[in-house]
Amino acid sequence: MYKESAFNGFKKGLFTLWKLSKIVVPVYFFVTFLSYTPLLNSISNFFEPAMKILGLPGEAAVPLVLGNFINLYAGIGAMASLSLSAKQATILAIMLSFSHSLLLESVVVKKTGVSLALIVLTRITLAVLSGIIFNLIL
Repeated sequence: MYKESAFNGFKKGLFTLWKLSKIVVPVYFFVTFLSYTPLLNSISNFFEPAMKILGLPGEAAVPLVLGNFINLYAGIGAMASLSLSAKQATILAIMLSFSHSLLLESVVVKKTGVSLALIVLTRITLAVLSGIIFNLIL
């Protein structure tokens, strides 16, 4: 009985690893590839003034956008490909914990009858405020 449940757990773990790897690994390679092109530098320069308020480099906008519009694992894959300090990674992770997967979760929220605009605005506001606050605290 124990061996069967251990095997099932191992099988489920491998399935989960495969499922997450299909998202994280391609995003990691894509953002790494972008770092060798002028595009990531352009994105970084464009977002740098806003990201500075959050204590983040301009290129941290990429994981924020991917995490908010695709899913949290895409944001994590993009984060892993950047050279972030512990402080920056923490701020980014906290922000994404508030505002990840906005498109997908908006569909769920809409079905509950709650105001979609209010929920999205609340989540984004909490993400930005937490970024500012943790930038000041850390």
